[in-house]
Amino acid sequence: MLRGMARPSLWDDLNWRGLVHQTTSPDLHEKLDNDFLTVYIGFDPTADSLHIGSLLQLTTMRRLQMAGHRVVGLVGGGTGLVGDPSGRDSERALLDDGTLERNSAAIRAQIEGFFDGPDEGLGSIKLVDNANWLRDLRVTDFLRDIGKHFSVNEMIRKDSVRTRLEGRDQGISYTEFSYMLLQAYDYLHLYDAEGCTLQVGGSDQWGNIIEGIDLIRRLRSGVAYGLTSPLVTSPSGAKFGKSAAGEQIWLDANKTRPYAFFQYWRNVDDRDAGMFLRLFTFLTRDDIEQLEQATQEHPEHREAQRALAEHLTTLVHGLEATAGAMRAAEVLFTEDIASLDERVLLDAFADAPHVHHTRADFEQGFDVISALEQAGLVKSKGEGRRALDQGGVYVNNRKLTRDATVGAESLIHGRFLVLRKGKRDHALLRVE
Repeated sequence: MLRGMARPSLWDDLNWRGLVHQTTSPDLHEKLDNDFLTVYIGFDPTADSLHIGSLLQLTTMRRLQMAGHRVVGLVGGGTGLVGDPSGRDSERALLDDGTLERNSAAIRAQIEGFFDGPDEGLGSIKLVDNANWLRDLRVTDFLRDIGKHFSVNEMIRKDSVRTRLEGRDQGISYTEFSYMLLQAYDYLHLYDAEGCTLQVGGSDQWGNIIEGIDLIRRLRSGVAYGLTSPLVTSPSGAKFGKSAAGEQIWLDANKTRPYAFFQYWRNVDDRDAGMFLRLFTFLTRDDIEQLEQATQEHPEHREAQRALAEHLTTLVHGLEATAGAMRAAEVLFTEDIASLDERVLLDAFADAPHVHHTRADFEQGFDVISALEQAGLVKSKGEGRRALDQGGVYVNNRKLTRDATVGAESLIHGRFLVLRKGKRDHALLRVE
C-alpha cells in the first residue's frame, strides 16, 4: 500500500485476499466495516488436532477480531457424535465418548493458543461446546419445536446431502441427515445466548449456515448473516494440506513437527505462494505484492515461500520453533549440521529412516556400508561400495573416502550420526 493512503476496509481486505466466497446479504460488508458483530465458527473434534485446512478459518476469525468484532469458537462435542456429511462421500466412523472428550480438549487448547498468541491485547476467543446444550435435548421436543421448520424437500437439494443420495453404494444415514438441523440449532442457541449474528465457515458449510439463519428468522424474527470462504484448491494441481508423502499437515507439533510444517510451506509451488500469503498471513498487501514480484523475477530465491514458511510457523508454533526450523533448513546439507540442537535435529529427520546401533559397534570399527544398506539408502553392500568410490556417501554431510574411519568422536551429541547418499537421501543413526 502506498504511503499516505487510507487503510483498506475489512471488507476490501477480505475480498482482496480471496476470502469471500458467499454472503447471505448484500449489506454484510457495511455491517463488517461499520458495526461490531459477534461472530462464530464451529470445529468438530473428529481428530485430536486441527490441520492446516482449519487454519484458513482461524486466521479469518483473527482478522475479524483485529477489526473489532467479538469472536466465539464452537467445539462440536455434541455434533461430533453425529458427523458432518459435508465434503464427504462416505459416512464418518462414529467416535466414542472418551475419544470425543479427548479430541475436544486438544482442539480447545489449540484454538485458545492461536488466539492468545499474536497481537497481544486483542483478547482471547470465547469457546463454547455444543455438547452442553445438544446432549440435554429431548428428541420429541426437538422434532416438534425445531424439526417442523425444516423441509425435507429443501434439505435433499443441499449439496452435502444430494451428492450422497446420488451415490448408489453409500447413501446417507438418518444420523448424518440430521446434522443440518443440529448445526442450525447451534446458531439459534448462540444467537440467544451470545448475541451471535454472523456465522463464518468454508463453502461446504453454506447449506448448514442458511438453515440456521432461516431458523432464527422463523423462531425469533431475527436477522442473522453468513459468510463463507472458498475451499482451498491449489493452482499447481497438488492436493492442499498433504505432504509429499500424502500425510496430513497437522497443527499439533507432536503430529507434524515444526520443521516438517516449515518445510511444507517452504516447498509450495511458485503458483501457490502468492495465494497462500493472501489467505493465511497477516502481511500487508504491499508486502505480499512485493514478494510476488520478487518471486516472478527471481523464482530461484523463493522469497515468497521463505516468508510464508516463517510467518505461518511462527503463528502456529512460536518464534523459538521457527528459529530452529530455519536453522535446520540452512545447515541440512552442510557440515554445520553437527551444531543443531538435539530436538531440532530429531525434528529435521523425523520422516527419514532411522537405524539403531550400539556404542560397541563404533569401538569395533563402524561399518558405514552396512548401515547404508540397513537404512535402505542402498539395496546392497556392492551398491554402497560403488557409491562410496564415486564420492556419493556422506557422514554428517562430510564426504567419506574409502580409507576414512568413523568413530564415536563423529557422533553428534554423543549419539547421532547423519548418513547421506547422493544429494538428498538421508538416514539418522542413533546409538543406544
